[in-house]
Amino acid sequence: MRQFLDGFSTKSFGSFGCMLVLMCSCEKETPPPMPPVPITAVHVIPQNIPANFEYVGVAESSHIVELRARVEGYLEKIGYQEGGLVHANDVMFVLDQRPFVAALDMAKGDLARQEALLWNAEQSKNRMVPLYKQNAVSQRDLDDALAQELAAKASVMTAQANVAQAKLNLEFASIEAPVTGMASKAIFREGALISPGPNSLLTNIYVIDPIWVNFSVSEGDILKARKEISEKRLLYPEGMQFSIEVVMADNSTMPAAGKIDFTDPALQQSTGTMLVRSILANPLGWLRPGQFVRVVVKGATRPNAIIVPQTAVLQGQNGTFVYVVTKDGKAAIRPVDLGDWYKDYWIINSGLAKGDIVIALGINRVQNNTPVVVKTWMPSTPAEGTDQELQEDSLGF
Repeated sequence: MRQFLDGFSTKSFGSFGCMLVLMCSCEKETPPPMPPVPITAVHVIPQNIPANFEYVGVAESSHIVELRARVEGYLEKIGYQEGGLVHANDVMFVLDQRPFVAALDMAKGDLARQEALLWNAEQSKNRMVPLYKQNAVSQRDLDDALAQELAAKASVMTAQANVAQAKLNLEFASIEAPVTGMASKAIFREGALISPGPNSLLTNIYVIDPIWVNFSVSEGDILKARKEISEKRLLYPEGMQFSIEVVMADNSTMPAAGKIDFTDPALQQSTGTMLVRSILANPLGWLRPGQFVRVVVKGATRPNAIIVPQTAVLQGQNGTFVYVVTKDGKAAIRPVDLGDWYKDYWIINSGLAKGDIVIALGINRVQNNTPVVVKTWMPSTPAEGTDQELQEDSLGF
């Protein structure tokens, strides 16, 4: 052992000690600080934004007419294109008119006969009056003459009514469209015997300009709206004048905006929803009864709403959160309560305030307390606000 130690000189021990000192000094060096992560941020600015509500709607004719026969006769002609547009006063069905023409002629002949009898009765009365004054005839004779005149007048009135009825029956033999709309198929064909009564339906006419669009609002949506109104987070337009936008299956939008013209005062027990009806112009016939559409109810506003891009919101074990930039330039987790979507932004109900800086892009490179530097800024809002006069309403729709 001593021989082994003797093999090391004093110089060797000195060199070995220096190496130990160097090694210790290397272990105690601190790593350089991590450079700030470049991110894209957005300023939190409260603003008024539109509040739109979307529902599934079904188109319905604003007026359905059941075209029925009023007189009995054989169908002679169908005068319209089935499934096509008909205008008011267009002749759609024609019954055999010959029996009605004959009945009118008979009524006119009877009227002429009754008028002749009335003339004769008037002449008899006129002759009877001076004779009665001369005591040439009795009171009874005069009364009989007056009665015959009155009876003749009544017969004339009856005959006139029969003529009028015969004219109506002749008119009813030509069945016209009472409204402008789309006509369904004809139930009877030429040659069929048509009779008034339960089986008198000839076709249906559907008025589609204007057209109704019905949609249902759930009880949950109504209660949510009332709560937001009471918390000053939602305002309805003045006079509840909502604007209705109708979007069809191909994402095309109806040119004309509609309006709400009816709200059911009661909820449907089976569905827990309230029926709302809107009406809008449909001059081109794009909407047909039974067609499903998307209904966008516009006009409400969220005052002083706080919104952030959807890319800024993350989901964690404890709920949703965003990263904000602190005053010392570090990322910090901030829990938030989400509201509805607005375009590509989230509405934040709570958790953020005016002046906060929220990280919108670059989140995957940061964590809590990571130094960051804002390289670019994202717009604080995707759309304009609203200047319309608003009022509160606590009754929902």
